[in-house]
Amino acid sequence: MTNVRNTVLYVGVTNDLIRRVYEHKERLADGFTKKYNIVKVVYYEVFEDIENAILREKQIKAGSRQKKVQLINSTNREWRDLYDEL
Repeated sequence: MTNVRNTVLYVGVTNDLIRRVYEHKERLADGFTKKYNIVKVVYYEVFEDIENAILREKQIKAGSRQKKVQLINSTNREWRDLYDEL
């Protein structure tokens, strides 16, 4: 996820992506996403089990900003908000 200017990146894991993105958009979740106004989902992956999802989250978080940007650009070059497509 990112803010409206695409300057801050947030990586997280959830068992309900639609609910969680809604919470971020409506600023219901305190913390990083509220502080930095993280409101756009620009990339996501779906996993069948939480263990693999958490491993992938850690892998993405460990990467540089450039790696995250490349990942987003690989499927969403315009950095559109994908929320309505979930």
